[in-house]
Amino acid sequence: MSRRLISTGSPLEKSVGYSRAVIDGDFAFVAGTTGYDYTTMTMPADVTSQSRNCFKTIATALKEGGFEMADIVRATYYVTDANYIDAHFAVCGEVLGDIRPAATLLVVSALAKPEMKVEIEVTAKRRSA
Repeated sequence: MSRRLISTGSPLEKSVGYSRAVIDGDFAFVAGTTGYDYTTMTMPADVTSQSRNCFKTIATALKEGGFEMADIVRATYYVTDANYIDAHFAVCGEVLGDIRPAATLLVVSALAKPEMKVEIEVTAKRRSA
């Protein structure tokens, strides 16, 4: 199976040189995803909504690549304030509670833009039929 690039259509993908996801064989590597609502092109103010939007974007990229959320085997979370952890983890539990990938959370000093409170990246492995 060949390598396939998944795009959200963001102009940054070309100018910065990244893809929303890269499909390589039975693996999907989804880039760090922030909480933009791509329908309205806005960033919600709260970490709960941002976390939900991250997972929505991730699910869309995985689906386009022929994967499901249940295929996620690894997740890395970046939050800009330790006070966001509980709210973020509540969303993680809603979305990944039954999937339970290996996961790491890091508290970072900042993300690319000040309104960004959370960023999520995942790796998925296609399950055998």
